[in-house]
Amino acid sequence: MEYSETAFAKINLALHVRKRRVDGYHDIETLFAFVQDGDVLSASFADTLSLEIDGPFGAGLKADESNLVLTTALSLKAHFGVTQGAAIRLDKRLPIASGIGGGSADAAATARLLNKLWGLGASEQVMADILAPLGADIPACVFSRPSFGSGTGTALAFLDDSNIAARHVLLVNPLQSISTAAIFKAWNGVDSGAVDRGDIWDAAVAGRNDLQPIASVIRPAITDILTRLSQANPAMSRMSGSGATCFALFADVTSLEAARATLDPHWWSMASMLR
Repeated sequence: MEYSETAFAKINLALHVRKRRVDGYHDIETLFAFVQDGDVLSASFADTLSLEIDGPFGAGLKADESNLVLTTALSLKAHFGVTQGAAIRLDKRLPIASGIGGGSADAAATARLLNKLWGLGASEQVMADILAPLGADIPACVFSRPSFGSGTGTALAFLDDSNIAARHVLLVNPLQSISTAAIFKAWNGVDSGAVDRGDIWDAAVAGRNDLQPIASVIRPAITDILTRLSQANPAMSRMSGSGATCFALFADVTSLEAARATLDPHWWSMASMLR
C-alpha cells in the first residue's frame, strides 16, 4: 500500500521583522497562507528507511540524513518508538531555497504521510511540536492553514480564511537562490511596526515584507518580477519569505494567465489557488 501527500507551497502575505534576538534568531510577525500545489511525497512499507528524490528540482538535493525528509522520519521513529521502515519518494517540483516553504513543507508533508503509513494517530499539533526544533516554518506547514505566526514563526493563531479563499495565485522565481541567513543578517534592526490583527486580507494588503528590499538588492530580478506582476493589476503582489519567489493574487484565471504571458521565459512560474 502506498500513501501520498502534497507539500503545499507556503507564501507570506506579510512578514514584519520586529527584533533581533540574543540567540541569533529574529522575532517576526507573519501571515501564512498556502497554495494548493507543491512538492509531492509518497511512501510505502519497507524494512528500512530510505529516500528517493526526483522531479524537476530533485538534482539539487541529497537523499541522506541532511535532508529534512529523512530527519523528520527519524524524529517520528524515535518519538513514537516505530520499528517499521518506509520507502519514501520526493517529487521535487518547487525551486530550492526559494522562500515558499521548500524543505519545511516537505518535512511537514512527510510527518502527515508517515502518520498515516505507520498508523501513529498523532494530531497535527503533536506533529508540529515534535518538528518545531527542525525549522521555524515547519509547524505552520504541518497545518497548512492561513495563520498568524509570531516569535520565530512557530507560535500560531489560525485565521478566518473567507476573504482569501478561492483566490488564484501566480508564483514566480528567477531561479536564483538566496541565503535566508544572509538576508536576515542584513536587516537594519529597525522595527517598522506590527502586522495588523483582524481580517487577514486587510492585514495582508496593509502589510509588507521587511526582507524584500534587502533581497532585491542581492537579486535585482526580484524587482523585475514584481514590476511585471504589478502591471497586470493583481489584487496584491509581494515577495514571499526571504525570496526569491514572488507571488501575485488574482480574482480570476484569465487575469493570471495574462500576467503569466508577460514573464521572462527563463523564470520559473506556477499557477495555482490558495487553500
